[in-house]
Amino acid sequence: MPRTLIVEADGGSRGNPGPAGYGAVVLDPETGEALAEAAEFLGTATNNVAEYKGLVAGLRAARALDPEACVHVRMDSKLVVEQMSGRWQIKHPDMKPLAAAARAVFPPEQVTYEWIPRAQNKHADRLANEAMDAGKNGKQWEPRDSRAALDTAAAPARSAAARAADEAAEAAEAPEVAEAPAPGWGAPDLGVPATLVLLRHGETALTPQKRFSGSGGTDPELSPAGRRQAEAAAASLAARGTIQAVVSSPLRRCRETAEAVAARLGLEVRLEEGLRETDFGAWEGLTFAEVRERFPDDLDAWLASAAVAPTGGGESFEAVARRVAVARDKLLARYTGRTVLVVTHVTPIKTLVRLALGAPPESLFRMELSAASLSAVAYYADGNASLRLLNDTSHLR
Repeated sequence: MPRTLIVEADGGSRGNPGPAGYGAVVLDPETGEALAEAAEFLGTATNNVAEYKGLVAGLRAARALDPEACVHVRMDSKLVVEQMSGRWQIKHPDMKPLAAAARAVFPPEQVTYEWIPRAQNKHADRLANEAMDAGKNGKQWEPRDSRAALDTAAAPARSAAARAADEAAEAAEAPEVAEAPAPGWGAPDLGVPATLVLLRHGETALTPQKRFSGSGGTDPELSPAGRRQAEAAAASLAARGTIQAVVSSPLRRCRETAEAVAARLGLEVRLEEGLRETDFGAWEGLTFAEVRERFPDDLDAWLASAAVAPTGGGESFEAVARRVAVARDKLLARYTGRTVLVVTHVTPIKTLVRLALGAPPESLFRMELSAASLSAVAYYADGNASLRLLNDTSHLR
């Protein structure tokens, strides 16, 4: 697996145009350690030029560490993130060569972009201000002896007038998304989709035995193997750096898996009742062979129709699909345009995938979902969905 690096970059101009500088830091996604820093006083420049210069410097610092790395860029400039992601046009002549320089550092498939609030970009913002302060004193920025600590004190704030000028510059540059529809596979821009990253919980004692384990059983905890799987998923998701919220089924195995990830990401876990597993009724705790032996006619009927529930008051797949669809719609309304980790079970994940694809109910029996596997579905503003990932277990190897 290629290494993942986080690049955070920022730029500022005290006047716009005015004395300008940029800062960039390359971070280890698992430890948060600063692996490299870059900053420079640019003389007189605009805020947008400084931000692009910071991006280029951050990417070059990451390439110096590992040219094969996957790089996740985080910036508080909506303009740069949207333009480099291809969703906004680059109209200003000063921006075009800088964007081209940024794209030339790594192959495009190795770089992803995320907008973050300014409060989450303090390290790069501090470096940019240090560079501008150095320039004010007729010097260039020099790295400190220790790069590891992030100052808790706020960096020097730009004036309200400067911030307003920055926002006006971005607004002037941004809104036109495309001059004409692109031929071929291109689609109209529908904004940033809401993405549900679907994580099946780690193993319990019942998982290797392939026993029915739904919401009507013993609510087992994670096994030692399951806890290791949850930690591996947490490390992988932290490295990707894209998760903005964590939602979980209320059942214990999902809560424990979600808490392992949330602790690594510094997020809270929100519970969603609609994400619980199917109630398998009298089949809870039994293997498929045991159900076949004890309830052969009921099992045949269940396999033949999504409207049939397991023996003893369980839930049909039709009933599960209705509540999962309600839970999905609640999440999409709450997390518009955001990437959310959804920790749940086999049937809810398969149901979300099936609904996204418009596949028939019998497709549930044609999908494999391993313990602690990752899948992902993106949901667009026009109501369409796109399956991005299914049963990824690379983080467990």
